[in-house]
Amino acid sequence: MAPTKKRNVSSKSNAKRDKIDLEGVVERILESRKHANDVFDILEFLQSEKEENVICAVNACCKLFCTLLERKDLFIGKLPGEDASLNGGHSAEMKYKIFMRHRYNSCVEIMLEHLNHETHEVKESGLCCLMKFAEGQGQHPLEDLDWSEHFSFPRELIQAVVHNLLSQSSDNSLLISRFQEFLEMEDVRYYVMSSIRENVATVMEKNKGAVLPVYQCNVFILMSNLNMPSQNSELTNFMVKQEAKHENWKAAKLNDHKRAFERMWLGFLKYKLPNSMYKKVLVILHESILPHMSKPTLMIDFLTAAYDVGGAISLLALNGLFVLIHQHNLDYPDFYKKLYNLLEPSVFHVKYRARFFHLANLFLSSSHLPVYLVAAFAKRLARLALSAPPTALLIVLPFIYNLIRRHPSCRVLIHKPTLEDELLEDPYVMEEEDPALCHALDSSLWEIKTLQRHYHPDVAKAAMLINTPLSEQEDDIGEVLEITAYELMERDLKLSQGRGAPLEFETATHLLKGVAESTEFMGASECSFARRSNPGSLLFEILRDQTTSTKMEDLLRQSQMELQWIQRQLAMIRARNMHHQHLLHIKGKSMFLSSSSSVTQLLSVIQRAHYLDDASSTGWHNFILHDTEEWLLSQCLPPASTGPEQLH
Repeated sequence: MAPTKKRNVSSKSNAKRDKIDLEGVVERILESRKHANDVFDILEFLQSEKEENVICAVNACCKLFCTLLERKDLFIGKLPGEDASLNGGHSAEMKYKIFMRHRYNSCVEIMLEHLNHETHEVKESGLCCLMKFAEGQGQHPLEDLDWSEHFSFPRELIQAVVHNLLSQSSDNSLLISRFQEFLEMEDVRYYVMSSIRENVATVMEKNKGAVLPVYQCNVFILMSNLNMPSQNSELTNFMVKQEAKHENWKAAKLNDHKRAFERMWLGFLKYKLPNSMYKKVLVILHESILPHMSKPTLMIDFLTAAYDVGGAISLLALNGLFVLIHQHNLDYPDFYKKLYNLLEPSVFHVKYRARFFHLANLFLSSSHLPVYLVAAFAKRLARLALSAPPTALLIVLPFIYNLIRRHPSCRVLIHKPTLEDELLEDPYVMEEEDPALCHALDSSLWEIKTLQRHYHPDVAKAAMLINTPLSEQEDDIGEVLEITAYELMERDLKLSQGRGAPLEFETATHLLKGVAESTEFMGASECSFARRSNPGSLLFEILRDQTTSTKMEDLLRQSQMELQWIQRQLAMIRARNMHHQHLLHIKGKSMFLSSSSSVTQLLSVIQRAHYLDDASSTGWHNFILHDTEEWLLSQCLPPASTGPEQLH
């Protein structure tokens, strides 16, 4: 914060009155030069301890000096000393311009100090005022040059603003976000990039390349807010429009923008960064940095250094290298070796696991990779799978299957020819860092066979797929990349809740009843139910109705067909419940317990037929009953110990 100067000001004056007084002072100064000394009152308010007074003074200074710039009432050229100008032979008008130019310089210095003020409102008002000064200086330069040969732009003022934005002690991220509005102008963006490069070189060399977290964070935020154009036609918004030779101005050329952008980033990334900063840079590298560089391959030094940091940073660095290899023809033979060495047990437990397998799937998607390399990745993942959690296994197993689908030559890992001398140990060398020397093709994926006995059913089911020929369609691992242990457990619980216990469709009611109860005449509702549930109930209808003999023959043929259907159904029931057969011996009676109600109702029909036998003189029904009863007893009852008569 700028040092304050005490002034005998009445404590009764409030912010509103201060604002009104300052506006009046500005009007008096602009109306008559005899009130020029009143500018000291404004500068005194600019250094006040009250934030309201400072903001009012900033607005007053902005109005005053922007007007003086338009009127060209400020001295233009190399500014002489204030004392020398008073004693020299300058005219009164020249002395006034020199005097006001010195006051303008003092105002700018105080405004730059306010960029590090404790209050954000003061910072923001000071920044906006300085950018208006820059616009005024661009249109009305304070340098005495031949502008037909030079380009007019307030470079020094922009450099001073950037220098104060990139503080080494305070976080200016909020103020920098406000400054982004001015970065949309092409010329401001170009000179800001040049100023950042110079400032970073000066500060980092002064600190001998040491890590400066606050400063480097401010630099990164400012650089990441730069929205680069992609075509020359987009360079239309300028703060200062050059009247002559605008087309030759570097700020108006896309190639010069890219060159300045590239130098800025390379100058920043050549120094050591905080670990958190590596992640931030690598995340936006392939989308926001590489496309706007003239030579993206110059980033290889930074990416190699980032890989050596380890962890998620190494993975993100490989992503940048892959973009350079795939899109910019970078020759980097150790890429897959570095990716292979990232496969460790810890990769299944880190928070960036989903991103790792997504990128690894992308890196290994080419069908032109050598077989030994793909086999090495598949074997290493299979070995790591032995100690991986279920959520990781649901990713790893489809991942391995996809590798085999893309490279059919790797099927040798599944269908290994049988040798006379069986292998006593796995030839695969897990500790080998070079995938070409790990002997993965000499081994097999026995680890997946082991996982078929995994405790989690989903994992065991996924491992079973290797027993059958793999389909040509690849598995979509995107559906399981984000799955967590909690989600997996919730899914299993919902499946178990939806399963109901198997119950008998129709409850048995007559097997354990006495003879008298079982032979009582059935009511109308029971007969109706019997007709609906069992075709054999038609026999009971024949015996009860005693219809004509012509109709009896038709019913007889129909009954025989139904009897054959019953026999087939009972044969299936007997085969299904072979191991559940039990004999109950209660008071010399033996019965067969069946889960089907069809058997129960058919036995009731036979018992009722015996009671009605005396009342009927026809013999056709005896044939049906004898045939049915004999078949049922031969299928359901022991032939040696029981007979048909024991049912009565």
